[in-house]
Amino acid sequence: MKLLPQNMLVALAVSFVISHVCIAGISPEVHEDGRVTFRVQAPKADKVLVLGDWLKQGEELAMIKGEDGNWTVTTGPFPPGNHIYGFEIDGVQMPDPENASVKLRASRAGSFFHIPGNATWESKDVPHGNVDINFHQSKTLGDTRWFTVYTPPDYGHNSDKKYPVLYLLHGSNDTAIGWVMIGAANFIMDNLIADKSSAEFVVVMPFGHAVPHGSPADLQRTNTEKFEAYLLHDVIPLVEEKYRVLTDASDRAIVGLSMGGGQAITIGLQNLDKFSTIGSFSGAVPAEGTTKIGEILSDAQRVNQAVDLFWIGCGRDDFLFQRNLAFTQMLDEKGVQHIAHWTDGVHNYRVWREYLAELAPKLFHDSLP
Repeated sequence: MKLLPQNMLVALAVSFVISHVCIAGISPEVHEDGRVTFRVQAPKADKVLVLGDWLKQGEELAMIKGEDGNWTVTTGPFPPGNHIYGFEIDGVQMPDPENASVKLRASRAGSFFHIPGNATWESKDVPHGNVDINFHQSKTLGDTRWFTVYTPPDYGHNSDKKYPVLYLLHGSNDTAIGWVMIGAANFIMDNLIADKSSAEFVVVMPFGHAVPHGSPADLQRTNTEKFEAYLLHDVIPLVEEKYRVLTDASDRAIVGLSMGGGQAITIGLQNLDKFSTIGSFSGAVPAEGTTKIGEILSDAQRVNQAVDLFWIGCGRDDFLFQRNLAFTQMLDEKGVQHIAHWTDGVHNYRVWREYLAELAPKLFHDSLP
């Protein structure tokens, strides 16, 4: 058999890719008015949906099939920031094959797109901090793990200064880079520090799945307990060894979203000698009847003395809203001081970016210049 020359093979491959892209089209296509068009080629499919993080629970965004087998839909407009989505083709979930912006997850990947605009979480012409990835061997969990650390812009210029620390936790099926990749926590901090709205502090973002995501229910129920041990015995000592950080409880905050919100409340309350601020964004808050947490909250005076700020926020269209509302009502009944912050919104980073931008200026006032 006669082999084709290498340059001809390359040309054929490029031709195939171009042909495929032309058929499928650009996806996602962001329009000037903030609307977005999604496209995917699935000629044999019967039903194709866009799975968007902006949709309410149970809401569907169906795509329309063209004669060429290309499915499309346009929706929006969207506010500035990153937005997560994927496709469901005849019941099978997948990321957008035309989009190189991949949302990393603990299991299965997604896609995301960016809407530019003037927002606190947009990159601006201000001094930027650094984002480090720290690999380490976990003595507690027995595997190699990593956590992400944001240091403020001044960190590398002032070798004598020590900083407070925010331990910022992600949600279920997310990773230790989610708060940077989608949440833009680094840009939020850069901008707040630049306009002197916030104190300077280090932000530590660990991986919250101490057991594999999707584990059997019995194992999954141990995740927060195992993560607590990992955070206290691995992450915090490593951070305090490597970074110039303050180590008193008054200089530590623990905040999280969704699964991480529940972890922040549970770990914060169970370690009142280690954290002075507890925050939860759309959190999977401890369920009613959780014995240990209930016993801790029954001593409201002790909690109120130890916790400077107990902040709980949730969107009214979030599937966890009623659970959060009931939790704050229980705090009221027990006399535990807290802030309940209800807003519009569903269970997504659009809400959580806003919450971080609102909460960060309330932290570590003693460290303000």
